[in-house]
Amino acid sequence: MRRALAGLCAALCVGAVAPASSLASHSLRIGIADDGVLFHAPDAAEIVAQWKALGVDVARVHVRWVSVAPATNARRPPKRFDPWNPGDRHYHWGVVDHAIELLRDAGIEPILSVTGSGPLWSSTAPALGNPLWRPNARRFAAFATAVARRYGDAVTDYIVWNEPDQAGWLQPQFVCRGSRCTPESPHIYRWLFNAAAPAIRKADPGAQVLAGALAPRGSDPDARNSAMRPLTFLRAFGCVDGRYRPIRSGRCANFHAPLVDGISYHPHGVLRSPSQRNPQRDEAAFADLGRLEFVLDRIAARGGIRCTCAGQLPIHLTEFGYQTNPPDAYQGVSPAQQARWLQEAGYLAWSDPRIKTLVQYEWRDDPLLHKGSGKSAYAGWQSGLLYADSRPKPALSAFANPFWVTASPGDPTVTLWGQVRPGDAHEVSVERRLPGRDWRTLETVETDPFGAFTTALDLPSLAEVRFAYTVPGSTRSNASEPVTVRRSVGVVVPPR
Repeated sequence: MRRALAGLCAALCVGAVAPASSLASHSLRIGIADDGVLFHAPDAAEIVAQWKALGVDVARVHVRWVSVAPATNARRPPKRFDPWNPGDRHYHWGVVDHAIELLRDAGIEPILSVTGSGPLWSSTAPALGNPLWRPNARRFAAFATAVARRYGDAVTDYIVWNEPDQAGWLQPQFVCRGSRCTPESPHIYRWLFNAAAPAIRKADPGAQVLAGALAPRGSDPDARNSAMRPLTFLRAFGCVDGRYRPIRSGRCANFHAPLVDGISYHPHGVLRSPSQRNPQRDEAAFADLGRLEFVLDRIAARGGIRCTCAGQLPIHLTEFGYQTNPPDAYQGVSPAQQARWLQEAGYLAWSDPRIKTLVQYEWRDDPLLHKGSGKSAYAGWQSGLLYADSRPKPALSAFANPFWVTASPGDPTVTLWGQVRPGDAHEVSVERRLPGRDWRTLETVETDPFGAFTTALDLPSLAEVRFAYTVPGSTRSNASEPVTVRRSVGVVVPPR
């Protein structure tokens, strides 16, 4: 299950096998994250088999400290508990074991998020009654060791903590004196990472350890648990200031640069498309990944982050999705728009060789959690490819055969990108339909080894385009959803 993430080069072929162009493609892994399915769904095995059939390569799984550790409400761990030993009788691994077994049986590689919150005794100040408060780095290293020892034969990738820039996962975010608040969670996280990463690598020498898993948005700090903006977090994590000058005093005294195998990130755009940038310079959603890469490169150049990799830090988008309206009338986009934007994100991720993994969050909507009126009535997460009652959204079919068309008003030439999932080399037909006519094959294209292709075509003033292919091992055909192109406006987007 340990697969290399290095890029490969392949040629796209048009017609019989004539090369149309040479493109640098890379093994972008397609993933999914839905612990509700893996941990609780009675039909989890059937769903995981669907994931594999849809081309899912990896699945992110949270291994939450509080869920497997003993005595979660106690100020001290149990006597004779050995937290370094995964076989200690006090640990409760059952649901995680089951999830890993389901994924392995289906041929899907788990990505383990080794994360808090922990039991109350994991805090350095358990008397506060807050397990999120300043976790003990050595105790977290013991837990991370136990995870790697238990699952090392099944897992390559480990993420250290989840969204440490959010108070729901780590506290405090800031230290505030009067009206001035300075970042604190990046330093706590650096200590946690620097303790856990070498412990994981010692227990599992083949491990790839990712840092970050940051949420894409924050706020102006006015309290110690204000959400921190991700790029603010990264600069403090790497102990550089706003001009990327190294800091070696205060929380950065005795600084030891974290050694990472890559960066995990959650580029949720919420109501912004994957190409609509966020004007807040310290936030980064999908359209701002260039901004994230710039910041990471500057920090690394100043010695704030070290990488086992040769060259630039690889990035793994281990949680990404769009909530839909219905059901969420406040943070959701239309189901059709969700489908379009997920396909656009697939194309953009494929186009960036630094992006190694793209994980859809989630499979099925959370049930609505009514905790009040307005936005509080939608406290769950509704970014699934299916509604909570398992009815499919348009995004489900788009997930299997993503297709993106780039067209400029007035230009007859359009660029098409698509992918057949599961990946592998496929022969696809690029098809056109004029108003009132049947579909006609314009050219036949051989995909790259990961099922992706791109080509350029000249189209008349109005046409629909799609790609189609024969499912390997059968006579059944699949096709992408069609896209309408009008020369005067470019791609025609249906009304919301």
